Amino acid sequence: MTNPLFQPFRLGPYTLKNRIVMAPLTRSRAGQPGNVPTVLNAEYYRQRAGAGLIISEATQVSRQGQGYAWTPGIHSAEQVEGWRLVSDAVHGAGGLMFMQLWHVGRVSHPALQPDGALPVAPSAIAPSGMAFIANAEGKGELVPFVTPRALELDEMPGIVGQYRDGARNALAAGMDGVEVHAANGYLLDQFLNSSTNRREDAYGGSPQNRARLLMEVLEAVCGVWGSDRVGVRLSPLGTFNDMGDADPEATFGYVAERLNDFKLAYLHVVEPSVAGNAPVASPDPRNEAIMAMIRGTFRGPLIVCGGYDQAKAIACLEAGRADLVAFGRLFIANPDLPERFRRGAPLNTWNEATFYGGGAEGYTDYPALDAP
Repeated sequence: MTNPLFQPFRLGPYTLKNRIVMAPLTRSRAGQPGNVPTVLNAEYYRQRAGAGLIISEATQVSRQGQGYAWTPGIHSAEQVEGWRLVSDAVHGAGGLMFMQLWHVGRVSHPALQPDGALPVAPSAIAPSGMAFIANAEGKGELVPFVTPRALELDEMPGIVGQYRDGARNALAAGMDGVEVHAANGYLLDQFLNSSTNRREDAYGGSPQNRARLLMEVLEAVCGVWGSDRVGVRLSPLGTFNDMGDADPEATFGYVAERLNDFKLAYLHVVEPSVAGNAPVASPDPRNEAIMAMIRGTFRGPLIVCGGYDQAKAIACLEAGRADLVAFGRLFIANPDLPERFRRGAPLNTWNEATFYGGGAEGYTDYPALDAP
């Protein structure tokens, strides 16, 4: 029987060579100063070009959008040139790559913000946990989150403009498309979820209002790229970064239906099997019902992500739960993951201690099957 992971798939204007997607993975290795991608980053992505589609690590659309030390941006000319190194390397190896556009909202710290300002959010509610910053010695340090500043109504067009500018810069950097990050507790997800959005204006209250900023961002980004080269990432039951919604079925059912208006390249859904890097002890029992609802509501291609191995991915595709499957930590440790799947070869084990920050170790030095 043919392995469905290796069937080609039409995604917008592209024909993917397989249904294996490299998930967006923050690695905190952007060149300094300036959070600029380097030849090391280009090599990392080139090694993984066997994926049907690579989705870049989350990439901040502005300095305000940064929430972690050493993550890359797409808001300066130097960053555009750095990402051009990456896209050229991926294309040279026969790959396709979308850039994930990111604004972290409240998941930041004044040490990462322009002029030491407060992070922004839909409402002035601090997340639990710690921010990852570079300290005065230039070393990574965890510090408590602060209470963010609620965005004013007249600031919303500026937020939309940051995504529009990021989309234009991604196009200039030679990417094949973009993914709008509206998952995992970052700014757009903070607007979607009732636990973090207590606004009483046009951007708060009903699911329609809480989804307003996401829809405005999509209008702007699709205006740059065309909708068939734009994807969206959601995490309907996600708890990472202290998230939650009182009625996720209603909220994300509305979002899934509205997304049909855009005729997007895809919808990418994070299932709640992992929060951060840690497996969830008891995955939310509502997951299957919500995934079935999304599958039945959204009429475009669906990517799923969250703790998949090859067997689980094959079962997912054969059951029609999704069209493509994204893999995260397996791609960190296995640059040739599709070929390993194809051959049934053993997989390298990842080293969690090297996930964030550093150089080539734990980044570009995982061996491929046919390495000399």
